[in-house]
Amino acid sequence: MLKIEDSFFKQPIVQQARELYLEGTFVVSIRYYGYKVNLYIYKNQYIEVFYNHKLDLVEKIQLMDYQHTRMKFYADQIKIKSLAS
Repeated sequence: MLKIEDSFFKQPIVQQARELYLEGTFVVSIRYYGYKVNLYIYKNQYIEVFYNHKLDLVEKIQLMDYQHTRMKFYADQIKIKSLAS
C-alpha cells in the first residue's frame, strides 16, 4: 500500500485540504465534540478532516485510527472496510 504520510502530511494544512477536496473521495461526515469530521478516501487510505465550525477553521487532518472510539460514529452510518487487508 502506498504510504502518504511522508509527502502529504509535510504539506501545509491548506494544501492538504485542497488536495483531499480535489483528488480524494468524500465518504461521510460526523459530529464529534466541537468538530465536524469529514472522512475521505485518498490514495487508498481513510483520512479525517477536523473542522471547527465555531472558528471556521480546519484544525487538523490525520489518518483514521481504526482503534479510536470515533469509529462507532462512522459505523452508525456506513460500513468501513479495512483498506489494509
